[in-house]
Amino acid sequence: IKTIEPHDSVERYTELGVDVVKGYATIIDPWTVEIARNDGGTQRLTTRSIIIASGADPVVPPIPGIKDSGYLTSETLWDAFAKMDKAPARVVILGGGPIGCELSQALARLGSNVTQVEMMPELLGREDADVSSLARRVLEESGVTVLTDHKAVRVEDGALIAEHGGQEVRIAYDALIVAIGRKARLTGFGLEDIGVDTNRTVTTDEFLATRFPNIFAAGDVAGPYQFTHTASHQAWYASVNALFGTFKKFKADYRVIPAVTFLDPEIARVGINEREAAEQGIAVDVTRYDLDDLDRAIAESETRGFVKVLTAPGKDQVLGATIVGAHAGELLAEYVLAMKHGIGLNKILGTIHSYPTMAEANK
Repeated sequence: IKTIEPHDSVERYTELGVDVVKGYATIIDPWTVEIARNDGGTQRLTTRSIIIASGADPVVPPIPGIKDSGYLTSETLWDAFAKMDKAPARVVILGGGPIGCELSQALARLGSNVTQVEMMPELLGREDADVSSLARRVLEESGVTVLTDHKAVRVEDGALIAEHGGQEVRIAYDALIVAIGRKARLTGFGLEDIGVDTNRTVTTDEFLATRFPNIFAAGDVAGPYQFTHTASHQAWYASVNALFGTFKKFKADYRVIPAVTFLDPEIARVGINEREAAEQGIAVDVTRYDLDDLDRAIAESETRGFVKVLTAPGKDQVLGATIVGAHAGELLAEYVLAMKHGIGLNKILGTIHSYPTMAEANK
């Protein structure tokens, strides 16, 4: 962490020529930003363009008792745990999405007795059933108690109370972590005062501009995807359009967005999966290869998982790919490239992959 941390440091950006001002900013008008500086001063900047990149906050459910429960989130747990001599004995994690699953497995492996509570019938509800069930198995094997179909109703006396099958279940904890999602940061810095349109995120056009053509947004605050790599992608478009939009504008391209859940094994996906194809009425052919037949996976004792590719019926056009396994996030890049540039599955199958590698699974 100490090695990676400087990548987003004030020092790095200063060395790159960025004037970094630490403080709280408020947009006064479309051309003016006022900064309440951390050193106690106030500074006003005038500008030709503004880019809103305020990110997102964890969502906290409005259930009785949670406000005073001392709950943690994916943003606050790091400082809280850094003050502890060891991981808390009993951890309750509220939420069965990617963040909740990643934290559950990590803390269980650090020695905590982890209970994960999810109100829906499955973990990772956007994934296919075989992916969700595998995620549950690996979490339980890591020592996590997974409670699906459990709806949190209140917090009291150091315990989360959940409802399941008409009965209340009491789950005691030493640390409660809320991980049910994130919401865009939209208030507190002037958007509402100058009339920037918002609807769960900042409303932007295809060039990432707001109703004010010189105010742009990028990242979680712009949506629709809450991924670091998507934020970086949007940042390029917002920056270039803000600087050179008078001469030429570029439309943000969301056609192919990969996503990875960093469990062990990793779960990586791009495009549609079987669940989404069925919901949208899209006919697909499904090709699946299990890693227990791959020589490198066998040699590395990493045989759990599979590669699943969806193609248009009777064609080799890749509509989506899901990979579960060691280094799935790296393996997915081949299908991201294929979908981005219209490379069919047959061309992937006809491409020589080094032996013995995990990448052979893709063909």
